[in-house]
Amino acid sequence: MLPMRYKMTARYFGRIIRHGVIWVAIVFAVFPALFIIGTSFNPANSINSTGIFPAKPTLDNYTSLLFGANRVFTMWMWNTLKICFVTSSISVFLCALGAYAFSRFSFSGRRAGLLMILLVQMFPQTLGMTAIFLIMAWFNKNLPLLGLNTHAGLIFVYLGGAIGFNTWLMKGYFDSIPRSLEEAAFVDGATPFKTFLSIVLPLAKPILVVVFIIQFIATYSEYMIASTLLKGDNMYTLAVGLRLFVGQHYDDRWGPFAAAGVLGSLVIVAIFYSLQGQIVSGLTGGAVKE
Repeated sequence: MLPMRYKMTARYFGRIIRHGVIWVAIVFAVFPALFIIGTSFNPANSINSTGIFPAKPTLDNYTSLLFGANRVFTMWMWNTLKICFVTSSISVFLCALGAYAFSRFSFSGRRAGLLMILLVQMFPQTLGMTAIFLIMAWFNKNLPLLGLNTHAGLIFVYLGGAIGFNTWLMKGYFDSIPRSLEEAAFVDGATPFKTFLSIVLPLAKPILVVVFIIQFIATYSEYMIASTLLKGDNMYTLAVGLRLFVGQHYDDRWGPFAAAGVLGSLVIVAIFYSLQGQIVSGLTGGAVKE
């Protein structure tokens, strides 16, 4: 047995090591964000002469984006928010319907359907980019509303890749909701769909919020599919627009590029801050089945 003082010394050094690792991880995560923020306030528009704290900070990069002559940034932001909100909202509703059916109903092929959803989810959408482009080209000829270079078509593609994982996530949460609540509603004459809307969905609000946030962020930062299907400055999303925004001006647009990144990230920060109370309960609620 080691003396008590040796145990306390070992515990003390262990705590120092743990705290040191934590602070290294924090610095590693925060430094890129601080560097981008510093670049956004730097008038030099060069990443080589930028530090975390610029010598002469200015708001010119922000004003040029929001109030400049060619305000494509605001259009890209609007396009992105519109696509993200519509995609996330429809995805939440469709996934809730599918998850409720898999959680509550017994039907032929139920287990195979769950496994198929999970299997399809293993393959990313980018793996089928050629097929997606050909399908959208067909829609472009026969149903232009959902064809190439349309936001409706891009939303349609995003929805196809959003249902699998989110349905699994919601099903686990629905399994934790007591069936007795629905059985009591059935006794009072409620239909299954009425029970789903009035009882299950309000109780499942945390997981609905989590799925909405997951899908919103995934759509918000997606580049590959959007850059393939959309053409023209007035149709671009933020991710595609910013890449092309700096691509032809590699040396002289880092200031506006960084400012656009900061403004774009504020949306995600605001969503997380306003819905943080629902996120933890939504992610952990389905871990234990009642």
